[in-house]
Amino acid sequence: MSRPSFLECLEAEQVLLFDGAMGTQLYARGFFLNQCYDALNLTAPGVVREIHQDYAQAGARILTTNTFGGSLHKLKVHGIDAAEMRDINLAGAAVARAVAGDQLLVAGSVGPLGLRIEPFGPTSVDEAREMFAAQMEPLAEGGVDAFLLETFADLAEIHQAILAARRVAPTLPVIASMTVDNDGSSLYGTSPETFTRQLDRWGVDVIGLNCSVGPGPMLSALERMVAVTQKPICVQPNAGMPRLHEGRQIYLASAEYMAEYAKRFIQTGARLVGGCCGTTPGHVRAMRSAIRMQVPAAQHAKLARIETGELTEPAAEVPTAEKSPLAERLVNGKFPVTVELTPPRGWQPQKLLSAAQKLHQAGVDCVNLPDGPRASCRMSNQALSLLIHQQVGIEVLPHYCCRDRNLLGMMSDILGLAAMGLHNILLVTGDPPKMGDYPDATAVFDIDSIGLTNLVKLFNRGLDLGGNPVSPPTRFLIGVGCNPGALDIENEIARFRWKVEAGAEFAITQPVFDTDLLFRFLERIEEFRIPVMAGIWPLTSLRNAEFMNAEVPGATVPASSMERMAAAQQRGKDAARAEGVAIAREALIRVHDVVAGAQVSAPFGRIGYAFDVLEALNELKLDRSPITRPVK
Repeated sequence: MSRPSFLECLEAEQVLLFDGAMGTQLYARGFFLNQCYDALNLTAPGVVREIHQDYAQAGARILTTNTFGGSLHKLKVHGIDAAEMRDINLAGAAVARAVAGDQLLVAGSVGPLGLRIEPFGPTSVDEAREMFAAQMEPLAEGGVDAFLLETFADLAEIHQAILAARRVAPTLPVIASMTVDNDGSSLYGTSPETFTRQLDRWGVDVIGLNCSVGPGPMLSALERMVAVTQKPICVQPNAGMPRLHEGRQIYLASAEYMAEYAKRFIQTGARLVGGCCGTTPGHVRAMRSAIRMQVPAAQHAKLARIETGELTEPAAEVPTAEKSPLAERLVNGKFPVTVELTPPRGWQPQKLLSAAQKLHQAGVDCVNLPDGPRASCRMSNQALSLLIHQQVGIEVLPHYCCRDRNLLGMMSDILGLAAMGLHNILLVTGDPPKMGDYPDATAVFDIDSIGLTNLVKLFNRGLDLGGNPVSPPTRFLIGVGCNPGALDIENEIARFRWKVEAGAEFAITQPVFDTDLLFRFLERIEEFRIPVMAGIWPLTSLRNAEFMNAEVPGATVPASSMERMAAAQQRGKDAARAEGVAIAREALIRVHDVVAGAQVSAPFGRIGYAFDVLEALNELKLDRSPITRPVK
């Protein structure tokens, strides 16, 4: 006679009790955190079996496999290959199955991959789905009764895990468990109502909460979840919040406390309860006693009282031309011109504000401000953007790089820029700290420029990272960088396509010295082209030309230009400067009819160089006002 299925047991018994923490028990047995706990399924199966037995004796109805970190990406850190990954997961399922027999159920634990997937990371959804499937196949083969997708913060990632589970074993139930913060939202900021509705729509069998917080916050989140679904809900809190004691994280919630909350979970509507980090067989034993006679509250009564609604749908985005004057000029072919000013190293902005004022008077459309270029320590370009916006009145294009802030900081900054009335933004990944003033500084790089483009696009559509409404939507004109002279041009073109697909509306190139490189690049991106502004840099000396050619990625100075600069340098500094301006003017004239606008740099803050170059535009028939150098 075959053992009853997971869903048959849930239907018959109404309430099922999970076990508790595996990692806590392994640590208590002397296995330190620098070890690969999942690999113990092969190297110390007796210890893993003993922990399962302890939980079974404590009264757990469901045993969880020791495979939470069993994806190949996580195991590679420990030198484990794909073949051993399969063996680890197969052994994890087999050990739990041997203890469970036909009397208990086994849930195959699958955690997040430990990397970011699109749209906020470089791993595609297809790749993520394959990684999950590779872990799930041996779990199914090893005899698990359900897949437990646990401790997920990103709905996009858990969706791929769900799809993988359905493909690998269509008949096995899927428990999809999100992890939440003290306010009940996922660590990506998604509300309980939003992720519960979405998981329900994706057809999971059980919707869950686990890890990160203790019973109190989880009860609050559960109360919101039962209002929007009739699917069974599983709750597995930590044993309170950890506290540091003598170098160790200690969970202080008592067995009695956890047991009391287990009752409250069921009385609120949960059908499955258990524990996560810090919980022990003692906690499970107390929970078993407390819930023995409990019957879950009916969820349908709550559904009748509370508006369930739909998931927040994206809002209509502001048309590009209406986002800013720069956007209007780009869309209508008016060849906008922007000059780049580098923020000062100190805290006095007067010199830069004076330069911005002169550019404004001259008819330059916009000033753009890099964000810690070459990982240097400089004044905040956001603060400077606001000062220029308020005191000068010229349009501003701040760069924003991913190097220095985590996701939370990025979202705060970008919403702040919108609040200040700054609606242009150029998104870049950022130079690594090793290049800059403080090479030992920590780089964040939570996401790259492609992920950040997706994030700002979401804001423009009235949603945040967690799918919560941002009302009214932001109206950013989204710019990105591109490098026609990249060494790996195929990768550069692929990344440019991804930026466009993510929501980029215009691009600015690295400094263009070899115009043939730009022409070839524009031909390669014709299929997915957006307005491209050419970066123009007037060389100031032979040394400057050598630096740009050798040390600035993508800034290829042709041999002919190097020869011109060398010959001019022999005639003196002024001759070299004049030759550098002449080369820049020629490049601008040559490319002006194939690009949407130009960004001209002012080397060393000397805007006279920019005026010298921009005056070349006055000789062309462009739909724009002439640049008129201010009188000294």
